[in-house]
Amino acid sequence: MKLIRALFIANRLWFSLIAIVLLFVAAYAFPILFPLMQIVFAVFMLLIGMDMWLLFRPKNAFFARRELPERLSNGDENPLTIYLENRYTFRTDVEVIDEIPFQFQRRDVLFRARLNPRETQAIRYELRPTRRGEYSFGAVNVFVLSPLGLLKRRYQFEQGKMIAVYPSFLQMRQYELLAATNRLTEVGVKRIRRIGHSMEFEQVRPYSTGDDVRTINWKATSRRSDPQGTALMINAFQDERSQPIYCLIDKGRVMQSPFEGLTLLDYAINASLVLSNIALMKQDRAGILTFSDHIGQLLPADRRSGQMLKILELLYRQKTRFLETDYENLYASVRAHIRQRSLLLLFTNFETVSGMHRQLPYLRRLAKDHLLLVIFFENTELRTLLTEPAADTEAIYLKTIGEKFTYEKRQIVKELGQYGIQTILTAPQNLTATTINKYLELKARGMI
Repeated sequence: MKLIRALFIANRLWFSLIAIVLLFVAAYAFPILFPLMQIVFAVFMLLIGMDMWLLFRPKNAFFARRELPERLSNGDENPLTIYLENRYTFRTDVEVIDEIPFQFQRRDVLFRARLNPRETQAIRYELRPTRRGEYSFGAVNVFVLSPLGLLKRRYQFEQGKMIAVYPSFLQMRQYELLAATNRLTEVGVKRIRRIGHSMEFEQVRPYSTGDDVRTINWKATSRRSDPQGTALMINAFQDERSQPIYCLIDKGRVMQSPFEGLTLLDYAINASLVLSNIALMKQDRAGILTFSDHIGQLLPADRRSGQMLKILELLYRQKTRFLETDYENLYASVRAHIRQRSLLLLFTNFETVSGMHRQLPYLRRLAKDHLLLVIFFENTELRTLLTEPAADTEAIYLKTIGEKFTYEKRQIVKELGQYGIQTILTAPQNLTATTINKYLELKARGMI
């Protein structure tokens, strides 16, 4: 039974069989061909038996292994590798079918390779998950063909592998690396010019090229003598540290709109992860609060070594109930648990001015005690619709409605600004860079 399950017929055998049948049909019209066709058929059966002997005589004549990361990063291209090793004594053609999780909805994970005796090869490809949670990988199916190419022998490896998909830690590492090498401008993070000196004094040090001349300490300069002249001394400042930064993530139904496979909630979760890491690198304290019709989870702001792992695990478990968000409950929870003035980054979505007005009293109360930054999303499909010319009356109506919704988004930004509430209106794909820019701007202006 194991042999039958592992035995498959190659296309070459089917084509050969069809040709032989046609020639047997022709032999009825030309009887002289019939003895010859009998010989051809006998040779054909002999080749099938030889092919089966070549494929199934050795045991464990082929090896394959799938290499997976410990976890996958949501919304990113994750590299996977399949290693192949040919232990046959002849060259083999192989077809590899990887049984990836059903969440990807892909049926094209098929690879072909040719391996010489004792040769190893690596097949590399990428998968982009769009949902957090556990993903189950099936077997790696390898179909091996001998040089005759009539039959296939199936090998199966790596049965039943479970792997978790976490928020975008690859994006977090990318921003962390770029921040460490001062290359954040490559991903759209602007260089922020600091206004004034809302910083803590650190030390007096010698002047170097590029330092602000307004920070020269003339008294220290006069006390220090240099054989080649007077060495200028400046006051060095450091950023104010240990400021609490909270990401408030709305898990209500307004955050379930999809964009490029990910929901707005997942974009907010990925941006919160990256921003929290940047805040910790700036020596600030990062915390998370999730909410919908009730308060989800609250992680108090902290900057100890294990805080980033706690944030990652908390964000991984977030789910929505597709219900209306309760901002009154959010305000009560913030007032009860966040006593120190903090920067609150509220990830939500407002489609209409009236929808914002219903929540405005609670937003104003939050802004009274904290620095509130409301982050919501542009409708990129509306933007595409508005840029296309109208071809008929229906298109004119659609463009008019689209312009109304776009105007209301800008009106929301304007009205929130009148109450001193900071806002970000951004496309989902630009969310992370835009949010980091705003955080660095607020920090540079000493508003936190």
